[in-house]
Parts: sequence; structure tokens; C-alpha cells
Amino acid sequence: MAFTGKKNRVVTIGGGTGAYVVLNSIKEVDVNLTAIVTMMDSGGSTGRLRDQLGVLPPGDLRQALVALSDTPEIWRELLTYRFSGGDLDGHNFGNLFITALEKMTGSLESAVAKASTLLDVRGKVVPITYSDTTLAARYADGSVIEGEASIDDSPTKRPRIEYMYLVPNAVANPAAIEEIMKADFIILGPGDIFTSIIPNFLVNGVSEALCKTKAKKIYIVNLMTKRGQTDDFSASDHVYEIEKYYGGFLDYVIVNTREPDLEIIEWYKKLDNVDPVEDDLDAKRVTEAKIVRADLIGKLTFERNVSDRVKRSLIRHDPQKLSSVLSQAFSYYSKHS
Repeated sequence: MAFTGKKNRVVTIGGGTGAYVVLNSIKEVDVNLTAIVTMMDSGGSTGRLRDQLGVLPPGDLRQALVALSDTPEIWRELLTYRFSGGDLDGHNFGNLFITALEKMTGSLESAVAKASTLLDVRGKVVPITYSDTTLAARYADGSVIEGEASIDDSPTKRPRIEYMYLVPNAVANPAAIEEIMKADFIILGPGDIFTSIIPNFLVNGVSEALCKTKAKKIYIVNLMTKRGQTDDFSASDHVYEIEKYYGGFLDYVIVNTREPDLEIIEWYKKLDNVDPVEDDLDAKRVTEAKIVRADLIGKLTFERNVSDRVKRSLIRHDPQKLSSVLSQAFSYYSKHS
């Protein structure tokens, strides 16, 4: 892998708020950046648009487009605006915008290209697939749940997920495979591992490309567990599942060292019965990756919109802190390759 004399090609794979944060953290770094976006979302505004208009899910694409947009702040605010009341209650304007472009142009591929131009996107936003597919999970007790939203929003703890799959099988977007193969670095996470990251590996051809590419794979461990998905998961559990479904080995794992404020922990415990992810990567050597530890928690918490039908994290990674750690990772491999 040659790093000298050129900008590093950095590819992120994921979706949701985790992808939004990591894209914001890399946006100002001098790299060629591509966001490969999960396409299995079925909840909230996105789910309604899929069901009612037969479009492919716009929500995760919207997050990536907004993160990489160089338009004035008013455009970013507009694209994240969520309606309250009436027939549009819960809908996000950005989702409606992408859906309208898909209907106008006749394809999501054209819609993303148009949106990228209109929003002055820095880098590329690439859907992992254009197949209309549904995410499914089989649990340790033999039960099966279909639909990203149903897997994601669990009222209680569930048995461990044993197997993830797509119905029907999905075909990889050739542009996504090309970006994976050309990458110098591939960043996975943060984000829900079973609904935002692993679904990308299930698309035909993706895990094979990840194993073939010479890119260094970097995984950012989540700050908190996720009820119904990663109950009682430690950092090593997260890493194990990522490597299991990707089918290869990570090169670099980034894990938070700072304990969240007590009031935030208590809030999470009361509402969702989840905990901070424990760093046990030294005690359980499940990976040969280089482990990097840092305070990664953001200063501000996230306020929930009453019209938003999807539960979202109150605590997130800090983009500036992530930017510093990721820049160090890029530099480390530039010197050791």
C-alpha cells in the first residue's frame, strides 16, 4: 500500500447517527472521502416512505449527505428538519427531498448524484446496494424477526442474535465495491452493529471485497450497549461480531476511556436498561488489531424530538476527538507501511 505523495482514500461503512458523526470528524482532514451507506432502514419517516411510495430507504443517505455538505448552515438545518403534526408528522424534510429526487430522476442513483451536486458534497456518498431487501435476525431461542426497525427497537432485552441475513439476497452496488478495493483505510462504526454495520457485510460481494482489499480496517467501538441487540456486550463482543460477519481481521480498534456522566448513565439505565460498553480488550484478546484508547465522548447530549418515531442516542462520539485519533491512525500506517 503506497501512502506517499497522494491523499489517502478513506471509506466509511455504516449508517445513522454514527456515520454522521464519523463523517463530520473526517470531513476537514485532507483525504479523499467516500461514505458507503447501509440501505436496510425500515423505521420512522424512511419506513413510511418505503411502504407508501415504494422507494429505497433515504434516511441513512440523508445523514451522510448532510454530514458532507458544504452548503450554508440553513440548508443543513432544513435537511434535518422534522415535521410535527398533520399528515407529515414525523417526516424528515431531507428524506422527502431525496424521495422527490428519486421520483423525478427515475432512480436512486441519479437522485444521490443530483443531491450531491445541489448540496455541494465534499466527497462521495455511495449506497451499498440498490436492491430492495429486508434485514432479518435469528436469535438464540430460535425466534426470527424481520425488518430493521423491528430488530432495532426492542421494548425488552432479547436473547443473543445468532445469525443475520437479508430477504431476498442483495446485490452489491458496483461503485461500492470499487471504492472498497481502492481504499487505503476503511472505517467501520460507530453505530448499531446489527442494524447499521453488519447489514452491509451481508450484501453479496461485500465481505469478499473487504477481505481482498489492501485497505487498513479501523473499527470504532460504541459508547453504549443497545437494548435487544447488544445487551451486556463488552468491547470484545463488538469486535468479535464485526470480524465474524466481515470474515477477516481488523487492523485498528478505537475504544473510549471516559466514563459518561452519572446522570446520563442513570437516564439510559432507567429508560433503556443499557450500560456503557466495558473495555475488556486486554483481558480477552479476541483480535490482533492495534488497540487505541482515548476520551471520545462528546460534550453535548442530544435532545429528542417528540415527533421523531425512532429512538436515538443521547450520548455520542465527539467529532473533533475522533478526528484527532483517526488522523493519528492514518499517520501511524503511513510510517509503518
